[in-house]
Amino acid sequence: MAAEHAVYRKITARLVPLLFLAYLMAFLDRINVGYAKLQMSADLGFSEAVYGLGAGIFFVSYLLFEVPSNLWLERVGVRITLLRIMVLWGLVSASTMLVSTPEQFYFVRLLLGICEAGFFPGIILYLTYWFPSTRRGKVTGQFMLAIPVAGIIGGPISGWIMSSMNGIHGLSGWQWMFLIEGLPTVVLGCMCYLLLANKPAEAKWLTDEEKQVVIETMAKDADSSTSSSHVGALSKLRLALSDSKVWLLAFIYFTTACANYTFTFWMPTIIKGLGVTDVSHIGALSAIPYIFAALGVLFVSASSDRRKERRWHVGGSLILGAVGLACTPFLNNSLVATLAVLSFVGFFQFGAGIAYWALPSTYLNKSTAAVGIGLVSSIGVIGGFVSPVLIGFIKDFTGSLDNGIVTIALLMLAGGLAILLALPARAVRVGHD
Repeated sequence: MAAEHAVYRKITARLVPLLFLAYLMAFLDRINVGYAKLQMSADLGFSEAVYGLGAGIFFVSYLLFEVPSNLWLERVGVRITLLRIMVLWGLVSASTMLVSTPEQFYFVRLLLGICEAGFFPGIILYLTYWFPSTRRGKVTGQFMLAIPVAGIIGGPISGWIMSSMNGIHGLSGWQWMFLIEGLPTVVLGCMCYLLLANKPAEAKWLTDEEKQVVIETMAKDADSSTSSSHVGALSKLRLALSDSKVWLLAFIYFTTACANYTFTFWMPTIIKGLGVTDVSHIGALSAIPYIFAALGVLFVSASSDRRKERRWHVGGSLILGAVGLACTPFLNNSLVATLAVLSFVGFFQFGAGIAYWALPSTYLNKSTAAVGIGLVSSIGVIGGFVSPVLIGFIKDFTGSLDNGIVTIALLMLAGGLAILLALPARAVRVGHD
């Protein structure tokens, strides 16, 4: 056991920092459009509905190409896959600086979704090659901590670029931001190709004895978790589609996705609406709720593991976040109060969103778990499309973000109640995960 711990400390130190950095760039290139909006909408004459559709349409193509990308990864390996994904999405993200019409904006966002599709599920699949199920939860949490960290550093960096470089060489600040934040991803994709190994057996940085430890550990894990491997892929898909548990979990994930992307796509606009006009100040202030979001990821996940409890940690956190979000329209436009409430919302919302991923593997039937988790991810991520489009339409129609925000809060509340009322406690009780 001591030898196994030592090997996995080495593997974690080698893989997780690079994957964390890659996911941080993925999320930054996905959400920086929220900061670009502060200048881009005025420069190009985009309405709130145009922005909302452009922000959300990314998830349509992302959803359609998610499974094909993962199938390709299984054939060619993670090194080629990440090289292709990251180089293309970096170039497409940078090219957003060239858009001038709503149609071009929609096209680039659709193309970005195609290029980035498969990155997150691909990494989740990649981790299953290295880590047994008993270690996978912790390492997945470390990897996904990149989401709030991207918000912590992305806001100040994006705000500084847009403020300090606006007008240089005839380009707007938002154009410089897309260029400067997009191109490093290309370099990082090349680093992943050079530094990662497709499978433990190919890792030159592991000794033969260390490789054997990993092979034996993963073999034991496979023996205990693949009792239904004889079931064909199409049969598993049919079983998963007919499983009410899959649809329940997909709905819950849909509500968390709606909440997360409301937070990421609209927070700069909320802060600007409170009277903050300098984009660098908006970027700096937006980092504050993300700091608490990162703390929520660490605290909620750790508490859930320590207490061996999932339902109340995820459902209760969603409900608390919903209550906080519903309060934001009633704070009399106070910047301090709004930042405090958004920090409260971020803590519980992101904490719930990360801790949620411990539920599917525990709740779903073993025979359909792999396919079921893929369906949950694919169906639930539609929330990333629905929330910005819905809020943009409501803001154009009513002239205010408030009704849209309350609508998302109600969805969060529904997701939290669904966990507490529809998921049996015994079905999601933590064993050794």
